[in-house]
Amino acid sequence: MAEKKVTTKTFLEMKQKGEKIAVLTAYDYSTAKILDELGIDCILVGDSVNMVFYGYPNTLSITMDQMLYHAKAVSLAAKRALVIGDMPFLSYQTSVSDAVCNAGRFLKEGGAGGVKIEGGLEMIETVKKIIEAGIPVMGHIGLVPQSIHKFGKYSVQGKDKESQKYLLDSALALEKAGCFSIVLEAIPQELAKKISQSIKIPTIGIGAGPNCDGQVLVINDILGLYEEFKPKFARRYAELSKEIRKAVKNYFDDVKKGRFPSEKESF
Repeated sequence: MAEKKVTTKTFLEMKQKGEKIAVLTAYDYSTAKILDELGIDCILVGDSVNMVFYGYPNTLSITMDQMLYHAKAVSLAAKRALVIGDMPFLSYQTSVSDAVCNAGRFLKEGGAGGVKIEGGLEMIETVKKIIEAGIPVMGHIGLVPQSIHKFGKYSVQGKDKESQKYLLDSALALEKAGCFSIVLEAIPQELAKKISQSIKIPTIGIGAGPNCDGQVLVINDILGLYEEFKPKFARRYAELSKEIRKAVKNYFDDVKKGRFPSEKESF
């Protein structure tokens, strides 16, 4: 795999070349090291960690300190991939100064190369100030999980003309504000295609069809490690939960029946 460090500029170059951008989440050193070695372009330290690692039903209760803890571990492993820290709930909505300070912590303390922020038109001034401080921003529109209580449930966005206009206007405004890319989550593929063709910065899809400039999924979903929620858009490339159960059961049986450790495994 190429050794050249992926940067926000690389993202723009990849879109210009028509090269798809591969993004995955990771929350620990060992997983991030594997992703980095295999050439994943960007590792998102997602607030999804609150669900798949800590076991909460949504992303809302994760703190900045917890996010920084995971960002540090991932950043230590990522020699090539661009690491993006996901700004947690209430780390940027309370004030612009809070947002700039917390975004800066991801770079200064977490070792990340940028941050991701949920929200469209309503977040433009905040996004501008963060970028003016020298912090790259990845936008995120469509289904924004931190607003789950506003939506009531995780559902496809952009089905009517009004919401479609809002999403397109938001994408254009985020590009103008200086974002280097935008995540499009759970929107119709034709709308995602239109947005992708309307802006010069890359779109990263998650449940937004094949016409985005890149794709992102949660690592626990593609590995079959998170069983509480199975989104339609998350392809399972493995069923590690089943393999772990099998291994643990075999170990349990071997210990109980005196088959482990053997003579070869003893000193």
